[in-house]
Amino acid sequence: MSTHDATNASPHSYAAAPATAHAGAATDDIIREHTFDGIEEYDKRLPNWWLATFYGAIAFWIGYWFYVEQAQIALSPEAAIELELSRIEAAKLAANSANLDDATLWQMSRNAVFVNAGRETFNSVCASCHLQSLKGVDEGGIGHNLVDDEWAHGGNPTDILAVINNGVLAKGMPAWGPVIGAKKTSEVIAYILSHHTEPAHEES
Repeated sequence: MSTHDATNASPHSYAAAPATAHAGAATDDIIREHTFDGIEEYDKRLPNWWLATFYGAIAFWIGYWFYVEQAQIALSPEAAIELELSRIEAAKLAANSANLDDATLWQMSRNAVFVNAGRETFNSVCASCHLQSLKGVDEGGIGHNLVDDEWAHGGNPTDILAVINNGVLAKGMPAWGPVIGAKKTSEVIAYILSHHTEPAHEES
C-alpha cells in the first residue's frame, strides 16, 4: 500500500479490531436461566473478600455461642449488665462504710460485689476459727457457728459490727475492725448476712 493509500484509509478500519475483541470477551459471561421482573443475572463467583467475611461471621458465631452459652466461660450480656449495676451500687454503699446501720448492712448483703469481697477477707482472716463453712465449733472449729440462728452477742447487723470492731477478748477474739478497716469489715458482715434472711419489718 502506498503512502497516499494509508493516509486516506477510513478510520473505521482501525477501530474494528478492538470492537471485535470486546464482543468476544462479552460472550464469556454466562447468564443465569431464571429472570425476575425482566432482570437477568450473571452467573459469576462471589469475591473472595465477601466469602471470607461471610464464613468468618459464621465461625465467630459458633465460637461465641460455645464460649458464652454452652461452656459459660464468659458472662452473658445480661449477667455482665447485672454485675456492672452491682459494682455501681457497691461504690455508693462503700461511701457509707464509716456510718453503718442495720438497713445498710442488709442491703450490702444482697450485693454480689460486697459478698464476694467479704468472702475473700473472711477466708483469709476469720476462717481459721470459724472455718470456711462458717459453722465453727459445729465442725471442729473454735469460733461460733455464724450460719445458724443463735447469736452469742446479738444477731443484728450492727451487733456483728460491734463484735468485729471491738473483739471479744474473754473468748479470745481480737478486735479485727481496726486491723482490716471499715470497708473490709462491712464486706465481711455482708458475707455473713448473705447466709441469713433479713427479718420482715412490721408495718406500723
